[in-house]
Parts: sequence; C-alpha cells; structure tokens
Amino acid sequence: MYVAVKGGEKAIDNAHKYLAEERRGDTNVSELSLEQITEQLSHAVSRVMAEGSLYDPELAALAIKQARGDLIEAIFLIRAYRTTLPRFGYSNALDTADMTIDRRVSATFKDLPGGQILGPTFDYTHRLLDFALAAEGLEQPRAEMSDRELDPDMPRVLELLNNEGLIESASQGFFEDDAPVGDLTREPLEFPASRDLRLQNLARGDEGFILALGYSTQRGYARNHAFVGEVRLGDVTVEFTPEELGFAIDIGDITITECETVNQFQGSKTLPAQFTRGYGLAFGHCERKVISMALVDRALRCHELGEEQVAPVQDDEFVLSHSDNIQATGFVEHIKLPHYVDFQSELELVRRLRKQAQESIMQAAE
Repeated sequence: MYVAVKGGEKAIDNAHKYLAEERRGDTNVSELSLEQITEQLSHAVSRVMAEGSLYDPELAALAIKQARGDLIEAIFLIRAYRTTLPRFGYSNALDTADMTIDRRVSATFKDLPGGQILGPTFDYTHRLLDFALAAEGLEQPRAEMSDRELDPDMPRVLELLNNEGLIESASQGFFEDDAPVGDLTREPLEFPASRDLRLQNLARGDEGFILALGYSTQRGYARNHAFVGEVRLGDVTVEFTPEELGFAIDIGDITITECETVNQFQGSKTLPAQFTRGYGLAFGHCERKVISMALVDRALRCHELGEEQVAPVQDDEFVLSHSDNIQATGFVEHIKLPHYVDFQSELELVRRLRKQAQESIMQAAE
C-alpha cells in the first residue's frame, strides 16, 4: 500500500510539471503578460471577476493565465483566493444612476434624454474574421472624441414609464429598506429564496447556463416576453462607511454592466395591468450575462406576481441549485477520479445476478 501511494505521488508531481510545460507552450513564443490579458481579453476577465465574485482585473488575468484559458478553472481559482481575504464589512449600495457611461442603449424608446450611446459593442460588426488582427504592430483606429462627449443628463429609461404609473416600482419584489440583505457567500441557500439571494446567485452563475434559461423563456417556456428597457456599461463609485467614521468614503471605481427589462403583465386580483421588471448586474462588460440574468429574474418572480409555474426556469430550486459552475464542475468531474472499490462492488453484483439468472434458466430447462 505504501508503494502504491508513493508511486501515485510521483505521478501526480510529474503531471503538475507536464501541466506547467503545456501552459507555457513553445518557449520561442513570447509569454503572455497579465497586462496583455487584462487589456486584450477583457471579456474573459469580466466573466472571471463576475462569476468568481471578486473585482480585481489583474488577479482575474493571472487566473486565466494559470488555467490556460479555461475560464471555469480560472473562476475556481479566484473563488479559492477570495476565501483567504479578510472582510472589512459591506459597501453601500451602488448608485448606478451616477454611472460614468461608456455604453447605454434601449430597445423600448428611440429618443432618450441623453441619447443612445452605442459604445464598444459587437452588435453592428460583421461576423467575418479580421485577418488584419493577425498582423502585429498595426495602428488601430481610434473613436473620435466627439463620440465620447456625453450628455450628463441620462435618467433611467424605465423612469419614463414609472412617471406615468405604467410599471411597477424598482423596489418591488425586494425587502423594505431597513431589512437585512442576505449574503450567499456566508449563508447556505434555502428555498424558497428571496429575490436578493436569487440575484446574487444569478450574478455568480454560469453564463452559459443562465443564457440557456433566459433563451428558454423567450421560446415559450414561461411566456416571458421581454423588452430591454436599458443596458448600461460604465464605471461607478464604490462607497464604504467605516464604523469609526460614521460617514461614507469613496474606496474606488469599478466597471459594471446593468440591464433592466420591461415585461408584460396582465394583472392579478391585487395588482392592475402594468409592466413589470427584470434585473441584472455584474462586474465588467458582460451584456449577454446581465440580459439573460434579467430574463431569469423575471421568470423566477412568477409566484410573487400570481402567475402559474409552468417551466423549469420558474422553479427557483432547480435554477439556483444548478447555476453554479464550480459546484457543477466538481460534481461532474469527480467521476473521473478513482472509484475502484465502488465499481468492483457493482461489478460483483452484476456477475452474481447473471449467475443466478443462468442457474434459473438451467433449472427451468431440466
């Protein structure tokens, strides 16, 4: 037994060395720097920060490099590192109305106070490979500065509906202001989950899974026909109130993406016909994620709004229990690890059952 353990340790040690070689690749090719990853693979960095629950572009870039581009492995690394960090408290709620806008679009109103700001987006690009990108050192075109001189007056799009009383309040579905907000990273998830915990779960959830669920709502599995009221991308100030000071101080700016959807609602016994909201927010530039998140958020509000649950996306236990890619990866990939004893017991059981069946056939034949 001792020999087997020692042999396994040596094999694992060599596997780590082999992994390091594969990670580095051809040493004649320049090594990727963290700055290159941060600046040129920003969408990957945004996803790792969002699903890793830690806003630090440099650490996210390091995790991506260490994971050889496997984003789920990088998210795992970031979450593991996050658990080692001290906690100083909770920041104040972000005021996204004061966001420094890089991109702001609405699918519900064409003419908006402050205008539509296309910003950096793939929405209008041709999906053709740009072979010019393969030529290193070429000067890249720069957006004209006039395109970046934005109107500071950019009220929320959904407030246009709210002013007419046509949409529910933004606080609908949440606790009162003085109620404590749950913390998914410190308390086990229980069902039914409140909306604050659901949104935390979705923000950390796997983008592909949330996307698929959001897509299912559009195809009829929950009858969730939504319009994008507004998508915002930009920087917002984070404030923290130290106990010894008693007032808020700015501790930095972070880049976030936010989405609010407008959804149809026919009304119920207690609520008049009005539009309802779905909401999504995550670190970095991740529009696909927050739009999907808003779709799923709205679908999960079916019980609150008196709607019939008819689809998996409306089942909070199904959605929230399977959205975390780290938990899913651990459970799925653990089956590739040694299960020799378990398999041998099942193998012996199948052999015994087959033997008993064969004996029964022979006795019947006699």
